[in-house]
Amino acid sequence: MTTQTDIPPAGTTERRSWLRDHSELGVSALLLVLGVLVLTDALTMDVDLTQRGPVGPRTVPLVVGAGLLLVAALLAVDVLRGGRGQAETGEDIDLSEPADWRTVLLLAGVFLGAAVLIGPLGFPVAGALLFWGAAYALGSRRVDRDPLIAAVVSLVTYVVFNNLLGVPLPGGPLMGVL
Repeated sequence: MTTQTDIPPAGTTERRSWLRDHSELGVSALLLVLGVLVLTDALTMDVDLTQRGPVGPRTVPLVVGAGLLLVAALLAVDVLRGGRGQAETGEDIDLSEPADWRTVLLLAGVFLGAAVLIGPLGFPVAGALLFWGAAYALGSRRVDRDPLIAAVVSLVTYVVFNNLLGVPLPGGPLMGVL
C-alpha cells in the first residue's frame, strides 16, 4: 500500500529524466563560462601601444574564447536536437577495473614538485626531474637511460624556448653555463 509520502510530486520524475537525458548541457554550460572568462580577460588586458604588427597579445585569447563560445553553442544545439555522447568503447580501457590512483597521485606529486623547484633550481633541472618523474610514474623503470633522456629533453626545451623563441625561462644555477 502506498501512502501520500511515497508518491513524488507531479513533474519531478519527468524533470529528472529530462535532465539525465540532456546531461551534456552541463559541459556546454562549462564551455560557455570558460569562453566568457577568456574573452573578458582578453578584452580587459593591458596592451602596450608600441606593439609591432597586426597580431598582438589579445589575438590568441580572443580566438580561443570565440572558439569556446562556438563549441558551447554547437554542443547545446546538438544535445537539444537529440544528440547523445557515446559511452567509452576504447579497446585499451577496461571500465570494470578501478582507477589507478597511485599513478595519478605520483603524477600530481611530480607536477607539484616541479612547480616548487623551478624557481630555486631553474627550468633545466626542474624539467629533467619532471620528465623523469613522469616517466617513472607511467611505468618506465630504465634507470640507466631515463635520466639521460629527461635531461636532454629538458635542455632542448630550455634552449628552444629561452634562446630561439625568446620566452625567458629561469635558468637557476645553470644560468651562467647555458
